[in-house]
Amino acid sequence: MRTIPNDERRSRLARRHGFVQPAVSVSALAGQMAGLHSTDPVSVYLSLASRGVVDTPESVDIALYDERSSLRMLGMRRTLFVVPLDLVSAVQRSYTDAFVAKERKRFAGWLEHAEITPDGESHIDRMFGLALSFLEQAGEASTREMNSALPELDQRFVPPVGPKWATPISVGSRVIHRLTASGMAARARPLGTWISSQYRYAPLDRWLGAPIEMLDEQEARNRLARAWLSSFGPGTVTDLKWWTGWTLGHTRRTLEAVGAVEVALGHGPGYVLADDTEPVEPVEPWAGLLPSLDPTSMGWKERDWYFGDHAPRLFDRNGNAGPTVWWDGRVVGGWAQRSDGEIVVEYLEKVGADAKSAVETEVARLVDFLGPTRFTPRFPTPLERHLRTAF
Repeated sequence: MRTIPNDERRSRLARRHGFVQPAVSVSALAGQMAGLHSTDPVSVYLSLASRGVVDTPESVDIALYDERSSLRMLGMRRTLFVVPLDLVSAVQRSYTDAFVAKERKRFAGWLEHAEITPDGESHIDRMFGLALSFLEQAGEASTREMNSALPELDQRFVPPVGPKWATPISVGSRVIHRLTASGMAARARPLGTWISSQYRYAPLDRWLGAPIEMLDEQEARNRLARAWLSSFGPGTVTDLKWWTGWTLGHTRRTLEAVGAVEVALGHGPGYVLADDTEPVEPVEPWAGLLPSLDPTSMGWKERDWYFGDHAPRLFDRNGNAGPTVWWDGRVVGGWAQRSDGEIVVEYLEKVGADAKSAVETEVARLVDFLGPTRFTPRFPTPLERHLRTAF
């Protein structure tokens, strides 16, 4: 059994995550990373910018909304991802379809509890039909436009979960979320700027030119596992189970199905693809300012080999990574943007002058990319919040 030490894991990370050689396009990096986290829309843009793939937000918009070479979709762990088209079916069939089935039952129960209908399942089918017909006629529309045109979708209710004083939501808002999760509608351009998380919607087959490919569930898992191992291998069973949201049984069966090879890591066994066992050459030290929810930060569950003991300050309580400062394959600090646009950095361990100089270069590049845009991460972390508000 070959041993892959942490230094080699960091070299693999650098080479495969676009830090040594930038990816040639938005969809290329999304493919290299098995998807870009998009629950916070800012993450996609800054993940691409930090790797030198794009120089402006407009370049990302062209790829997403004009070329449509990638799709923003609900994926692993109920998280939004930007996924290249050749991985869409693998994500949809290996995880999202099963999640949608569970959520449909819950939504039906909500409608019945709110006394909107005595038959939630049938009501959902009818609302889906109304919403899809409207989108087909409109081409694209926001939830508000759809609700205004279809009063049945504008009915309000409070889900029987969470605080009793929760704000009522519209049936239409839940319907459009379920349509996109089911692969029947696509998120089109945002309603505001590139940092907005509210979108217009379009029929997915019209948006992409074809429906999502039907794929056997196990073959879908195989494709997704190969993509993850190509980018994040070696990884452990725990890593892959967490990243995909699969059961332990599905994870183990899929590793066996793709012929993954066991290797020794510093803390136990890991896995790589059968054609990925050869040593990887070291890389020159590199610096990076990665955004919250960057796919590199979020690629593994067992992160000590690159996060050290800094995770408590750089993750929120739900396991969402905040903005991080990297040097030579390890997290050495965090960063934040203040209200005046200044990017502030705090190191969590000692680094040399060469590292600080490289980080300063990355700060300047980030400032140029952001221009007048000001943003706050959707999932603040202890260090990010401190840096953003401390004066």
